Amino acid sequence: EPPLNAIRPPPHQHQSRDPNAPRLPDSTSALVGPRLNLHNRVQSLIRAGDLDAASAVARHSVFSSTRPTVFTCNAIIAAMYRAKRYNEAIALFHFFFNQSNLVPNIVSYNNVINTHCDEGRLDVALEIYRQIIADAPFSPSPVTYRHLTKGLISVGRIDEAVDLLREMLNKGHGADSLVYNNMISGFLELGNLDKANELFDELKERCLVYDGVVNSTYMEWFFKQGRDKEAMESYKSLMDRQFRMTPATCNVLLEVLLKHGKEKEAWELFDQMLDNHTPPNFQAVNSDTFNVMVNECFKLGKIDEALATF
Repeated sequence: EPPLNAIRPPPHQHQSRDPNAPRLPDSTSALVGPRLNLHNRVQSLIRAGDLDAASAVARHSVFSSTRPTVFTCNAIIAAMYRAKRYNEAIALFHFFFNQSNLVPNIVSYNNVINTHCDEGRLDVALEIYRQIIADAPFSPSPVTYRHLTKGLISVGRIDEAVDLLREMLNKGHGADSLVYNNMISGFLELGNLDKANELFDELKERCLVYDGVVNSTYMEWFFKQGRDKEAMESYKSLMDRQFRMTPATCNVLLEVLLKHGKEKEAWELFDQMLDNHTPPNFQAVNSDTFNVMVNECFKLGKIDEALATF
């Protein structure tokens, strides 16, 4: 028979956890058994639009033997944000992660930062960002910087947004197209095309492949200025790169083209998206893609074409 210590290691072999080490948030492996059942129940209530019941179930579970995972907490907080119930989103964050001693992850922080940004409380959002850097066992994510730069620009603090972009890069994060897009959009709205172009050139130097949403931002601005030729030159420069673009990016391009009377180019892009759609390997269209094109057909009174597209 094997010796007892082969079956049950002696107690001194177990290393005790450092009490001063930061507590880590749940990993997805925590989402099993009763905790998974709880998560699915909360998600079902969210999908049914009953946010009050979803919130109550999640809050009450904190006091039960089946405590919610961080994913369940994030789900109800994000649902409150989407419903523009900002005060409740912030209160739930405080309840779960400050009062109830659950450990937030970066998505938790991003949810509450986004909420404060939409409410115009940029200084509070920036304080939470600094708290992540000081105390959290993880770094801010590109989404953190997207929310903060967009929020700062919306209240006329674009210089601080530039500082945050530089901070993102200095901390070793990759150049995020959507953070750059926020900056470029902000400078275009101020009429500073040179600074926008400087940032776009910087993005292209840092990324072999970038998000085509940046081109849609330029297109929209040029169209508003009555500079259709330059808008379409920006579109052509993107298409010449032959990036494999996600539906989210292409849908924005479709909307800009259709909004400004470029139906021929929009339908050509739609056909190209259908050609590139080779699931499960690559998804080039989604339900929003068809909604955009079908709505355009109805708007033009082309009922048969709408039905054929659908």
